[in-house]
Amino acid sequence: MKTDSMISIIVPVYNVEKYLDRCVQSILIQSFKRFELILVNDGSTDNSFEICQKYRKKDSRVILISQENKGLSAARNTGLNNAHGDYICFIDSDDFIEKDYLKLLLNNLKSNNADISICEYFFI
Repeated sequence: MKTDSMISIIVPVYNVEKYLDRCVQSILIQSFKRFELILVNDGSTDNSFEICQKYRKKDSRVILISQENKGLSAARNTGLNNAHGDYICFIDSDDFIEKDYLKLLLNNLKSNNADISICEYFFI
């Protein structure tokens, strides 16, 4: 298993302006830094696209893809088709993650020589 692994984080975005800042900020402050964040704007009609653009301009790890509305699965597939990472992580745009989320999941993969790593969640 590579020691310099990269993670592609795919976040489908559709009309989530209320939650998007918290989601993206929680990703960008990860203790594990070697990732690309693929935001797939799936035809949002609110300010979600503008929020995505703001983060794309701020951080070179952010990739913004915009498409007409095709639904959650199609947005995830668009992200997969544009991912460059060794691993894939899906995060919903109305969720947020803890600072060590990526590091812990990747460490679990490596220490167990596993193909998938999962965790619990808190309902807030």
